[in-house]
Amino acid sequence: MVSYKELGLVNTREMFRKAMEGKYAIAAFNFNNMEQMQAIIQASVECQSPVILQVSSGARKYANQTLLRYMAQGAVEYAKELGCAIPITLHLDHGDTFELCKSCVDMGFSSVMIDGSHHSYDENVELTRRVVEYAHKYDVTVEGELGVLAGVEDEVSAEHHTYTRPEEVEDFVSKTGVDSLAISIGTSHGANKFRPEQCTRNEEGILVPPPLRFDILEEIEKRIPGFPIVLHGSSSVPQDKVAIINKYGGALKDAIGIPEDQLRRAAASSVCKINIDSDGRLAMTAAIREVMATKPAEFDPRKYLGPARDSLKELYKHKLINVLGSAGKAL
Repeated sequence: MVSYKELGLVNTREMFRKAMEGKYAIAAFNFNNMEQMQAIIQASVECQSPVILQVSSGARKYANQTLLRYMAQGAVEYAKELGCAIPITLHLDHGDTFELCKSCVDMGFSSVMIDGSHHSYDENVELTRRVVEYAHKYDVTVEGELGVLAGVEDEVSAEHHTYTRPEEVEDFVSKTGVDSLAISIGTSHGANKFRPEQCTRNEEGILVPPPLRFDILEEIEKRIPGFPIVLHGSSSVPQDKVAIINKYGGALKDAIGIPEDQLRRAAASSVCKINIDSDGRLAMTAAIREVMATKPAEFDPRKYLGPARDSLKELYKHKLINVLGSAGKAL
């Protein structure tokens, strides 16, 4: 058993309280290798922003749970070395079993998500309650989920979304004891969130997806006022990165994401955690493809992973400053 406190991490309780009071959201950036972690910490320190290092079940398998633990501890020390001891959370994204969540708690995670949304409502309540009961023994915070997001990302997949039912949230929060709640209001997983026929063109001729269901969010806020809300599947799919990928041999078609102005609006509400994964993947892949295509003799991984890390860092800084509003909130 390793306590997250021994690693210098924090849970999300105080982090979310401050975010709601300050009308901003905390970024949950997914990572599974060193360059991604470096980019997240560099960007967060330069912006003086709290941050959530988010690990999916697939990433945990890929990177190894023991290495991840020491990477998280290294992230804390790295931030100090860079000059700012920012609050850092290590969070399990989309845990789907009690055993997985328990293992993460035991290995030093300071926050876990139990996603029981694929079960019946009563089964979701019971599974979530059980995880909360165990995690809270060790002061680890727990995120639950109501509603289903469409799309594919890592090991999470659903063909259709199901909006969160506001009439269920009070009962769910009361019975489970969760610390935050992920909801479905129109975001979705992956880079191909919407089909072109689902979108309209704005004055600049750019395809714009259907707006998020802020009416559902507002109703949820009325029913559980002051309770931390989470948005998954919130990448905006920057078209300049998509263009670079396709220019250098990629085949990303119809990759359309969530407009950043809608995320800014959400961040000013009770939404205090916004998950961003696909945007990072796109930025990294674009940089790597460009090096591989323009410098075909290059074989030193540092020469293409370094530019990928730099591209990630700039993307993350943009999110922290211009989208989530968390820059300067670590002090």
